[in-house]
Amino acid sequence: MGATGRIGTILRGVWPAGQGVWQARRALPGAVICDPLADPGALERAAQGCDAVLCLAGVTPGAAKSAADFDANTALALAAVRAGAATGARVLLTSSAAVYGNRPGLLSEDTPPAPVSDYGRAKVAMEREAARLGARLGVAVRALRIGNIAGADAILGGWRPGFALDVLAGGATPRRSYIGPLTLARVLGALAGAPQVPGVLNVAAPGTVAMGALLDAAGLDWTPRPAPAGAIPEVGLDTAALARLVPLGAGCGLPETLVAEWHALTAETPERAR
Repeated sequence: MGATGRIGTILRGVWPAGQGVWQARRALPGAVICDPLADPGALERAAQGCDAVLCLAGVTPGAAKSAADFDANTALALAAVRAGAATGARVLLTSSAAVYGNRPGLLSEDTPPAPVSDYGRAKVAMEREAARLGARLGVAVRALRIGNIAGADAILGGWRPGFALDVLAGGATPRRSYIGPLTLARVLGALAGAPQVPGVLNVAAPGTVAMGALLDAAGLDWTPRPAPAGAIPEVGLDTAALARLVPLGAGCGLPETLVAEWHALTAETPERAR
C-alpha cells in the first residue's frame, strides 16, 4: 500500500519485478489503482495470495495541513489489518522514530513512546489501534519504527545552498540513527518474508551518524550555527532485534555508505536531484 509515497518509490526502484503487488490511488503502470478507504474490497482483492500487507501509505508532516490530517494514518493501517484478516496475510506497518519523542540516548522497542509532535502522536495511535484490531481479528500486526532515511531526510533531502546546521559545544554536530535507501529496501523485503517478527521493531543501521559528517560525505556545503539550549547531542535506535532477523552488513551506517546508497538510488548528483 502506498506505492507512490516516499518509501514506496524507493522500493519500486530497487525490488525486482514481481516481488510485490503495488497499490496506488493514482495511475501507476503495473499497480492496482484503488482507494483503500473508499473501496476496501478492492484492497482485499489485491492482497489475495500475498503473504504480507506492507502499509507504506500515510500522511507525512510535509503533506499535513492540520493535526486532523494525520488521522488518515490510523484509518489506512486499519484498512491494511482488515485486508490481512480477509486474506490471511500478516501486516507490516511503517511507523516512525518520532514515536519516541526527543529522548536522548539509545532507544529500544521497550522504551515507552513519548511523542512531542502531532505526527508522532498519530503514529502511536496508529500502532495501538491497529494492534487492537489485529488481536480481535486474528491478524499478526507488526509496527516498524524507521529511522532517518538518507536522501528522504531533513539533512540530505532538505539541503539547499546556504544550509545551516546546529553545532554543539565542542564543535560536534548532532548524531542520529540513519539507514540507506538500498539497505532499507533489502530489510523490508526480508521482513515481509520473515516468519517471525516482533510486534514492534526498530529499523535503522547500527550506531548513529553525525549530521555534519553526512553532509561532508555528500560534498554539500553547510554553515555552522550554535545549537539551541536543550539540543540533544545523540539519539539512536537500538537495532539489536533487527540484526537478529536481518544481516545488516558491515559499514552500512557509515556516512559514505549512506551517501553512496542515496546516489545509487537517484543516479544523479545532489544538485541535479534537486
